[in-house]
Amino acid sequence: MHISEMFRLVRGNQHILDVLDVLHCDRLALRIHDGAFSAMDLTARHPRIGELLSTVKFMVQTIAAAGELQRDLQRELTYDGLRAAEAKGSQGGRRPALAVAKTADVRAAYLEGRSIAALARGHGVSRGAIRTAVADLLPDPAAIEEDSPAPELPVTLDMPGKVADFLRATDVGPAALDQGVTVRRGQSFTLRVTAAPALHRQLLNRCQPLDGRQDAPAIPAQRKARRDYENRVSALAPI
Repeated sequence: MHISEMFRLVRGNQHILDVLDVLHCDRLALRIHDGAFSAMDLTARHPRIGELLSTVKFMVQTIAAAGELQRDLQRELTYDGLRAAEAKGSQGGRRPALAVAKTADVRAAYLEGRSIAALARGHGVSRGAIRTAVADLLPDPAAIEEDSPAPELPVTLDMPGKVADFLRATDVGPAALDQGVTVRRGQSFTLRVTAAPALHRQLLNRCQPLDGRQDAPAIPAQRKARRDYENRVSALAPI
């Protein structure tokens, strides 16, 4: 049997002797590669009575007692440190990975179609932290019927820059626009928006004024931009 260090296998004085007896009964040799026991032959026994040599037993008990004392001291120092921290008002346990100030933004973005994975990447936290923040918004698996359709997954569409500028100017653009990726194309740009198909359809409806009204004739470039976005949204699978 090969182990890196004796205390990876045993935890106390008597435990070491018990392990050595088991190895002896099973006719197994023990090799320790590191630590205080690495230079010792712990399987050396008296040729007649079959017991551990007295010198081996003494060294095993002495070194094991020293190791046990070290572990006890470490445990006591750890408890003393925790009590001192509690006296200063510090709370134990892992700190929340997501700041409380960002929880509302995360919940709003999730309702607008952002996936948990995308939110975790954007805020530099784990997916579990995002799930905790939106726990009450997650669908209940027990309440979903077997025949119910699967929820829509977010898709990425290129929104013409004139459409994005209109939505931002009218103060109706959701957080999905703020998290979009701007792609420059000469003098114009497109905004790469990732959102659920339903949100894309809502954005399309909100920019309906770009087609023109009686009191405000349409600007050809803006109308063309809206129709380009409409074609991309229409290509999505229907609800």
